[in-house]
Amino acid sequence: MKESDWKKFKVIKEKAIERFCSQALEEFEEVISNTEEHVHNRYLLLYKLVRNRDKEMALIFDYHSRSKAAMQLTAMRARGLADESLLAGLSEEFLEQTDPKPFGWN
Repeated sequence: MKESDWKKFKVIKEKAIERFCSQALEEFEEVISNTEEHVHNRYLLLYKLVRNRDKEMALIFDYHSRSKAAMQLTAMRARGLADESLLAGLSEEFLEQTDPKPFGWN
């Protein structure tokens, strides 16, 4: 991985974590504020949702290393966490390597 891609990846990862957390918090808020659902059911749903988002976050973002960067960026792109404005400045090689479409992720 080129040094310039690594530096840019660190910024992308930070922004993607912010987006992921914001999206998760919005989902949590929807569950919490759904007064049509019984409070116990909302609690159970929220618990499951938090666990699932925590697992997803770990899969996408844990272990900050160059060896994991391509896999992580592929997952971020597949989940819509790294848009074109964030990807600007990455090498064509790294963009091709992290394109989720060939894996059927997008």
